[in-house]
Formats: sequence, C-alpha cells, structure tokens
Amino acid sequence: MKIKMILNNKKQFLHLLLLADEQEDMIDKYLERGDMFALYDDDLKSVCVVTCEGDHIYELKNIATYEKFQGKGYGKQLVKYILDYYNGKCKTMFVGTGDSPLTIPFYESCGFVISHRVKNFFTDNYNHPIFECGIQLIDMIYLRKDF
Repeated sequence: MKIKMILNNKKQFLHLLLLADEQEDMIDKYLERGDMFALYDDDLKSVCVVTCEGDHIYELKNIATYEKFQGKGYGKQLVKYILDYYNGKCKTMFVGTGDSPLTIPFYESCGFVISHRVKNFFTDNYNHPIFECGIQLIDMIYLRKDF
C-alpha cells in the first residue's frame, strides 16, 4: 500500500471525489486550495482532500473510497496517514459530514469527537436532496481531533 500527494490534475479524481461530495461546484470550492492524497494498493482505492483553514486548523474536506473497496480499511489507513502527516503543523483537524449512521461512527473510530453542527447546511448549499442510508442529510455535523 502506498499513499501519494497529488500536486497536479486533481480533477482526474473527480469521479471518486463525487462519491463523498455529490456536487461538483462544492468540490470546486476546496479542491485546488487543498492538499490531495491518493491511496494505492496495486491500483487506486481512496482519495482525500485536506484544507488549511488558518491558525494551525485543518479540515478533511473529502475522503472517498471506491464502493467495492469500502469496509476493507483503506479509508481508515488514509485518515491515519493524514493525521500523522499533519501532526506538528496542525492543532485541530476538523471533518464535516452528514448526520449518518455510517460516517459518524467511522470518524469516531479514527479518534474524532463531535464538535458542533451547522444547521441546514445540505439543504442550503446543495441543489438537490442528499440521502445516506435512506436518511436525508440536512445539518452538517463537525467532528474534531485535537493534537
């Protein structure tokens, strides 16, 4: 398994990023200003984008694993790598997600704790309803990991 930082042509991974953030114009808001990482195990399995939000605060904006490889530990390996990579330059790593029974426990298992909620984030910022596990996502739930 190998993780590479992607410096150029980040849009080549759009098809995978769209699994975690369904609207391209939302991805466009952070893709170029973020650090992108890709996890390979023979071939591409997962990608993520991390942005600096100022004063040693970073945010994991997008992490996506191909559906057929989900549940095999690739996402967790990528998060672990990211946390190690930013250790020393980051005081707090945030991640925002929908109020989903899939994603919140995943981030908690990676050491994040629930921080705060942004009301109506998904309904105010996306041009279509977003569902996960049959539940419409409305609020953004932020989790944090302090270093």
